[in-house]
Amino acid sequence: MIILAILASVAAIGVLCWLLFTLAVFALPAFVGFAAGAWANGTGAGIAGAILVGMVAAAVTFAVGQLLITFARPMWLKLGVAIVFVAPAAVAGFHATHGIVKHLMPSDVWQITFSVIGAIAVGITAFARVAGMAKASGPTSRDLARA
Repeated sequence: MIILAILASVAAIGVLCWLLFTLAVFALPAFVGFAAGAWANGTGAGIAGAILVGMVAAAVTFAVGQLLITFARPMWLKLGVAIVFVAPAAVAGFHATHGIVKHLMPSDVWQITFSVIGAIAVGITAFARVAGMAKASGPTSRDLARA
């Protein structure tokens, strides 16, 4: 029974890490959505209004970021948008890794070291996913009409 519990714990950690890497791109829209929802609730919109405002704010944030990365011409603007999306993902990766690691090792130095490594890994993954949102601009050779 103990072996089964250990295997289930390892599987749960694996699933949580997979979720973290998959959903890292949505850290900024989720933060904006929660902040907008909390603001709406604080101004008297109620629970339903706060949820609606938060969902709209998160969707608009993600859509604007995706449109900027896809259609912006200057590379510095694309890089800036990517950094804006990657920074909250890296912070979330740090805290998620720290939450796991603090149960596994007693040394604070090693906890911080592995948490920073986790933040870098999640940040790199989020950057790759954000960069993958941009499509290649300009026509390709197979789209060109031939005379």
